[in-house]
Amino acid sequence: MKKLSTTTLILTGIIIILAAGLIAVLIFTGNQEPPTRGVEPLVKIAALEPDSAQWGINFPNQYSTLLKTGTNNTRTSYGGSDPISKLEADPRLVTLFAGYGFSKDYNEERGHMNSLTDVRATLRVNDKTPGTCYSCKSSNNPGLWDQMGMAAFDKMPFAELGTHIDEPIGCANCHEAETMRLVVTNPALAEALAAQGKDWTTFTRQEMRTVVCANCHVEYYFKGDGKYLTFPWENGTNIDQIAQYYAESFADGSFVKDWEHAQSGAPMIKIQHPEFEFFTANSTHYNAGVACADCHMPYTRDGAAKFSTHDVKSPLLNAEVACGACHTDVGYVTTRVKTIQDQVANTMSATQNAIIAAITTIEAAAALPGVNADLLTEARMLHRESQIYWDFIAAENSMGFHNPEEALRILANATDLARQAQLKAVEAAGSSEVLQTNGQ
Repeated sequence: MKKLSTTTLILTGIIIILAAGLIAVLIFTGNQEPPTRGVEPLVKIAALEPDSAQWGINFPNQYSTLLKTGTNNTRTSYGGSDPISKLEADPRLVTLFAGYGFSKDYNEERGHMNSLTDVRATLRVNDKTPGTCYSCKSSNNPGLWDQMGMAAFDKMPFAELGTHIDEPIGCANCHEAETMRLVVTNPALAEALAAQGKDWTTFTRQEMRTVVCANCHVEYYFKGDGKYLTFPWENGTNIDQIAQYYAESFADGSFVKDWEHAQSGAPMIKIQHPEFEFFTANSTHYNAGVACADCHMPYTRDGAAKFSTHDVKSPLLNAEVACGACHTDVGYVTTRVKTIQDQVANTMSATQNAIIAAITTIEAAAALPGVNADLLTEARMLHRESQIYWDFIAAENSMGFHNPEEALRILANATDLARQAQLKAVEAAGSSEVLQTNGQ
């Protein structure tokens, strides 16, 4: 027994010494300065700093590549950033957007550094344009939203708000200055996510490499007299849920239309760049865990330094790096992309013809003295819905590649709705002679 007690005492002593040592190590570690990633910052960046050049002092590779978005005006088969007129490239758009600003001026989008220049130059801006139109155009925005709130920002006239804005899209639109973490800066996105019960602060960094793009690359509308920036995500983010949202908003009068079509008389919705909603609708790449930044801002190297390029552009213009990170046969991939985009483009063209046929038939029916007003209203609402579906693909900047199967499904639905609208107009007119007013 005496020998066992001595052993017990020795073991107890060892445990006490080890515990004391562990406590000492924990106390020492807790009193150390937090570790920094990479090189110590050269300057401290103020919170919400709009001038990306200041951020560039600490992150020269990211900043120098961001500057390239001001001059990377290269055309791809169905996009890129060459500022061509879409109206000249496809005059049918003038009919599709008749009575709206997009029938006067609709150009290909350029890179981030051109955002401020281009929004001020477009013919769609006039003396009635609200400040809301600056929402996705400037790194001044996060600071202004913080100072005045989004409601006051949106309500201010475009020209007046412009006196407070002098920076294009930049670092502050996506990053928190102190930590450089990716953050939601657009209050409309924060509100839309919260309404779905989603807390973006719990998202992984890989998830945020897609979510930050939703600060801008989404469908939205201006709500109420204050033109409050709103995402139509109450029912969900796929096109069927968005179309349902707009149908319900029309029915209850909370949001009726963006404009009235000049030829068909339909109360229309203009879809904006819904890349986030389209990509996240169970696309192959999204389901595989690929983020927007993986393809549009792929990792690259400057000597030993590895960083995500901020020369945001089509992956087709940087395929060896953007696609080659995952795919061994880049040539096959780019050929496959072209095949997909050609198919979607041809299908979309047929859909446009169907919608224009509906427009001209409705217009002809409306001109008849004995037209059935109720049936004509039904035709107009079918035109509205068909164009919502078509425009979801037309306004999205991948010609269907972000989600090929979904693109074809949406366009098939749009074509069907357009033909229903045309037939309903014939029924309203009581005569098939209205079909002779168009050759579609």
